[in-house]
This record gives sequence, C-alpha cells and structure tokens, in this order.
Amino acid sequence: MAPGIGSVVPVTASTPITTCYRHDDRRAGVSCQRCGRPICPTCMNQASVGFHCPECTQQGAKQSRSIRMRDLGPERPIATMVIIGMNVAAFVAMSVVGRSFMSATGRVYTEGVLFGPRVAQGEWWRVVTGGFLHAGLFHLGMNMLLLYLLGQMLEPMLGRLRFVTLYAACLVAGSLGVLLVSPNSPTIGASGAVFGLMGVAVIAQRRDGINVWRNGIGGLVVINLLLTFAVPGISIGGHVGGLIGGVAVGAMVFALDRAAGSARTGTAVTMAVTVVLYAACLWAAGQ
Repeated sequence: MAPGIGSVVPVTASTPITTCYRHDDRRAGVSCQRCGRPICPTCMNQASVGFHCPECTQQGAKQSRSIRMRDLGPERPIATMVIIGMNVAAFVAMSVVGRSFMSATGRVYTEGVLFGPRVAQGEWWRVVTGGFLHAGLFHLGMNMLLLYLLGQMLEPMLGRLRFVTLYAACLVAGSLGVLLVSPNSPTIGASGAVFGLMGVAVIAQRRDGINVWRNGIGGLVVINLLLTFAVPGISIGGHVGGLIGGVAVGAMVFALDRAAGSARTGTAVTMAVTVVLYAACLWAAGQ
C-alpha cells in the first residue's frame, strides 16, 4: 500500500534522506510552499496552502501588515452569502412567475435577461440583472458553489466592501464580453462574475508567492475554460470577459495597494473602472 499522511516510510539504501535547511541533523518532512526549501516539523508553519518556512512566514506577515491589512477583513464571508441570497431570490422569483424551476421563462426572465438589442433600446438594467438570473437549478447550483468557495477565500482577505466592488466589476466585465461576442444571444448567469473572481484569486495567490498549479486554482481555471469552448450553449464572451476583467482589475488593485499602502485607493479605482465598463457595455450594445 502506498504511504499516506502520517505513515512512516522506512529508510533504505535507495531512499534519499533530505535534511532541514536550518537543522542539518533533522530529517525534512516537507518543502516550503513558497521557496521550496526542505523543512523539518519544528520549522513548519501552517499556511493557507501547505507549509511555509520561518523566513517566508515572516516575509508574508510584513507584506500583510503594509499592503493587505488582513486584520481588518471579516472572518465570515457575509457579503458572499448576501450575493448568493440575491441570486437565489431572483431564481425563485423567475421560477414562480414562469412556473418552472428547470428552465428560464416568464416575465422576470424576459425583462431581466442580457440581450444586446434591448440594451441598445435603453433597457440599461439588463447589464446587471442578467448576472442574477439562471437557466435552472443545476446552473444556479454550480455557480453558487463556485461563488461560495471563492468568496470564502477572497472576502476575508479583501474585506467586504472591496470584495463587493470587485464582484461588480467582474460581473460588468462579463456582460461586456457578451455584448462584444454574442450581443444577439439572450444570456443569463453569474458565471461571468465567478470567472472574474477566479482571475482575482489567481492574481492574489501569485502575489503571495503561491504556486497556482499546486493548490488547484490554476487547474480550476483551465478546466472551466475548456468546458466553455467545448460545451454548446455556454457564453464564451461572458466567461472570457469576466476572467480577463478579474485578472486586470485584481492586478491593478493589488498594485495600488503596494503603491499607496491603503485599501481605499484600490476600492475607489475599482468603482471607477466598473462605471467605465458599464459605459462600454452601453456603447457595445449600440453597435
């Protein structure tokens, strides 16, 4: 049987022994997630993903105090749960009015779906409302599951207000992608915003020196992109637009954090970018 967590691997002539980089008389248990150096149990510091060595732990703590101000972030993803509640409420309203929990029908759908020609006629709210409607229970469930997982990761780090502003920017970026790629196709779903949050998560973890391919977020993005292009009926513009928007806005926000040393500047700029993206949606619909 292959050795698992907590198992003891016997040392043989063919088993290389790696020692801790700080204690040459102690056998290393794991490698630091950030720098890759071997560390013994005494030097292992639990991180959000894997273990860090003492030097990387101290460096991360300094960056957190001067840039991210994580101590001010909430412990519970309240904003994430509120957004999920809004999506569920919109789905219930659409299903009750349309008398179907398995397909998008009824007046709530027809008045809220993102559809380029109707946006061009002045129905500007569709840029946002389309991101809160879903085609069925499975569509809703998958998007809300990903939103919850990403919100648990990002909201405590970013803070509630900044998480909400980033979510709004990603949602509008996804709508812009739809209006540029397939404006004449009625589109609903929070997946554009969720793809954007995946982009923000990639930037945040790269900033922390975490290998996105080891912890799974990189693979999650790739798998979802493959499904986007392989499965018929999925909004390519919405997914790709949201992802690009999340990467771009996330990188800009974290760069402003380093430059300004305050979260307020990044939050204000995110709001301004959202307004610009919204105006771009109205322009694209008119084309």
